[in-house]
Amino acid sequence: MSEFYIGLMSGTSIDGIDAGLVDFHDNKPRLIGFDYLPFPNEIKSVIQQLSEPDSKVSLKDYGAMDNQLGHLFAETVNTLLTKFSIPASSIKAIGSHGQTIYHAPDIEFPFSLQIGDPNIIAEKTGITTIADFRRRDIAAYGQGAPLVPGFHEAIFRDPHEHRCIVNIGGIANITVLPATQSAKVIGFDTGPGNTLMDQWIQKHQRVGYDKDGAWSRTGKINHDLVALLKQDAYFQAAPPKSTGKEYFSLPWVYHKIATDDYPAEDIQASLCFLTAITICDAIRNYAPATERILICGGGIHNSYLLQLIEQNTASPVTSTEQYGIHPDHVEAAAFAWLARQTLNNLPGNIKEVTGAVRPVVLGGIYQGNTKKGE
Repeated sequence: MSEFYIGLMSGTSIDGIDAGLVDFHDNKPRLIGFDYLPFPNEIKSVIQQLSEPDSKVSLKDYGAMDNQLGHLFAETVNTLLTKFSIPASSIKAIGSHGQTIYHAPDIEFPFSLQIGDPNIIAEKTGITTIADFRRRDIAAYGQGAPLVPGFHEAIFRDPHEHRCIVNIGGIANITVLPATQSAKVIGFDTGPGNTLMDQWIQKHQRVGYDKDGAWSRTGKINHDLVALLKQDAYFQAAPPKSTGKEYFSLPWVYHKIATDDYPAEDIQASLCFLTAITICDAIRNYAPATERILICGGGIHNSYLLQLIEQNTASPVTSTEQYGIHPDHVEAAAFAWLARQTLNNLPGNIKEVTGAVRPVVLGGIYQGNTKKGE
């Protein structure tokens, strides 16, 4: 018998909302539907302003965007249900990641803040909604991230092959899946994924991202510059660790290097290589037994980035699509899985990944009402 959950994800790239419809029949997650709602430019602009390290956006604007995103998440769910002719009453729950505004797990009073009001999602869809996944892990002295390794383990772990899952969104993270079943799963944020490249090309080319790494290819990688950027303490720190675009931002780049001394396209190429080499360094240092690297997230569409990863690792690199799930759909499916964990009173974190003192049930539950009227 079908057991449907929906996962909602809006990542640090701030491009839009992913919605995945997942069937957990026989305890085996299977993505059966997907939809995507791109953010209008005005929404992107406000989210980017809210996400800036020293944002001056008012609390009024913050609250309004929390509400507006709640409506957009709900709209995405309702569109998905219509597209696949699934009644809301068939969905056990929605797992909504929300939109990260600020992630600060290492300050004196740590927190991770996501917006996209789950009250509105539950009210407008009628479906029980689970959200605010990260803060319970932080309350248990964890990083609150990454949270997808539990799902990666459920769907990609293989007893015959040591694997490493690489998720490249705005920030990149890895999940180490040993073939030995008694070995612990670990994972962490390796550093920037697409975020520095996106911000740099937005500044110089007035486009949202470097499509297929085309602009990066026109530049020359400056290895001295990359070595300088790699001296940052984050890359030297041992896991568990996590980060966000409030740290890896253009001010970070300006603080490290005199950007006017280099051609803009050379900096873009170097930022692309920085993402690739820090991913490869993380695998080499913490997953040396890796036999296969599976890539998911938006970075899969940057063929130059994938080429650089392949050139700097000994393991074969492939897409998660060859193992049952499209790379663009993995994170949305993961939050469907996390919602199911919560609804079944099961932990969603892996303490060896986040550094939490114990496994904990994540998120808050906002009850739905599938008999509601508009």
